[in-house]
Amino acid sequence: MKYTSIALAALAVFATAAHAAPAMMSAEWTAQACDAWNKDAALTGGLGDKWIKNDKERGYKIIHLYRTDCGEATQTELKIVPKDGKAMCVYGGAVQNAKMDHAVDYTMHATTERWNEMGAGEYGPMKAMMFGRLKFTGPKMEAMGVMGPFEAFLRLPGKIPGDQACPAK
Repeated sequence: MKYTSIALAALAVFATAAHAAPAMMSAEWTAQACDAWNKDAALTGGLGDKWIKNDKERGYKIIHLYRTDCGEATQTELKIVPKDGKAMCVYGGAVQNAKMDHAVDYTMHATTERWNEMGAGEYGPMKAMMFGRLKFTGPKMEAMGVMGPFEAFLRLPGKIPGDQACPAK
């Protein structure tokens, strides 16, 4: 009986660990963000016209994101392509496109606390940018023109479970 109790307790610990959420903005988390992007009409439809077409005829846009307090080396990547009039995410994970063209691509970072606040909907992109809570490099005027979909993007950290520990570098 004693061994059964120990075995059940050990099994419970392993089961909990197996189902733990990946670190927020890790490669695994970003893969889930890609899936969530494709299920969000504000992102797929709202960015499916002018925004996705600004790609220098490459056929895609890249978004790098990371948590400032975890360091730039923890960046992950989303690859967005036009498909049937929509902006669809085809890849989320480790950086594959290290060389960014910030005339069309974006790099965004904020502290874990700020990502959590934006994910909870405490404020949107305008306040995040005006008060320096979200730092980004990329076509700023383009971003200003898509504030609604951009806000949906900033809410992803509130929709996708993520451990608050920094992702492995």
